[in-house]
Amino acid sequence: MRRVPLAPRPDWQDQVERLGFAFHTLDGQTYWDESVAYAFTLEQIERDIEAPTEAIEQLCFAFIETALRDEAILTRLAIPAAQWDFIRESWQRGDRNLYGRLDLAYDGKGPAKLLEYNADTPTALFESSVVQWDWLEQAMARGMLAPGCDQFNSLHERLIAAWAQLREPTPYRLHLACVQNSNEDKGTVDYLMDCAVQAGLDARFSYIEEIGLLSDGRFCDGANQPIETLFKLYPWEWLFREGYAANLATSRCQFIEPPWKAILSNKGLLACLWEMEPGHPNLLPAFFEGDPRCASLSPRHVRKPLYSREGANITLIERGQVLDQDDGPYGAEGFVLQDAALNLFETGGRYAVLGSWLVASQACGLCLREDASPITKNTSRFVPHYIEA
Repeated sequence: MRRVPLAPRPDWQDQVERLGFAFHTLDGQTYWDESVAYAFTLEQIERDIEAPTEAIEQLCFAFIETALRDEAILTRLAIPAAQWDFIRESWQRGDRNLYGRLDLAYDGKGPAKLLEYNADTPTALFESSVVQWDWLEQAMARGMLAPGCDQFNSLHERLIAAWAQLREPTPYRLHLACVQNSNEDKGTVDYLMDCAVQAGLDARFSYIEEIGLLSDGRFCDGANQPIETLFKLYPWEWLFREGYAANLATSRCQFIEPPWKAILSNKGLLACLWEMEPGHPNLLPAFFEGDPRCASLSPRHVRKPLYSREGANITLIERGQVLDQDDGPYGAEGFVLQDAALNLFETGGRYAVLGSWLVASQACGLCLREDASPITKNTSRFVPHYIEA
């Protein structure tokens, strides 16, 4: 694994905008950064990223089985008791999931360590799938990279295939929704809708704020059309607090991601996995805050809210002193403490976190976010990667 400085394409903005990538710059700061790329060997991808990603996914599935039989676990995860049966029934039905992203610490030597699982509402998908693949092809065509380089990236094909499977056994109407006033969320949903249409689905968009409730208990879009299947780029923990939360289980709606993802999209998962598999090579020691076992953590550790987005309210601590932190609105439900990853990639004062993508629970893509801070935030830059020829 190497960090490789490269000259950006002189017309890079035009090139990414022709793909429909409208949020390459956020609040006047570059988000898509092709002045650098990360190079991997094929062995590093297959042995240290792909295989551990799928192993962690299977570990998560085993944990769901345990959690659904143990109300104490569901309570510690701060999942409302009123939704427990809704989640159980989703798992028992075998509701299919679409995608997720494991954030990993990895410096090229291995083993990769799980930092968190973005199981419910991960973004950075379009740039991972389409934009960095287009960059790779142009980088080789323009002589910036040697011919024959590759990329860990079959996201586009896997997403179309996964949508096609979700369509079976009979076609249905699909709604996709996100909040208003978020270009990043809208771009992610637009891309997923395009993949769904390519898979043959009748797909239409609606903002979350437009969704209502019909007299028969079904959800509907702004045109009062019933919602049969809903992809929602909106976290389950937020939905559980909405005024219509009591209608979720009776709405006859298929949700993507499914309700059982609420168990995995929670940083309490980190403590639970470590308790289930202490010493696992791809896990970091982690405990719920207040657990006496927190005393066994390294002097350098991280405090994370059970629910958090894009680094908000995460604090890096060493021997009781705060080294770095990011503010935000989260933490009311509690925190976990996790050992700091010693193998977080760092060079020249730049830190990189790997995002390993899963589609239908199969590892199939990679993205990297880079920052001057060890905490990955909304402002962290997206940088492309390639597999050396």
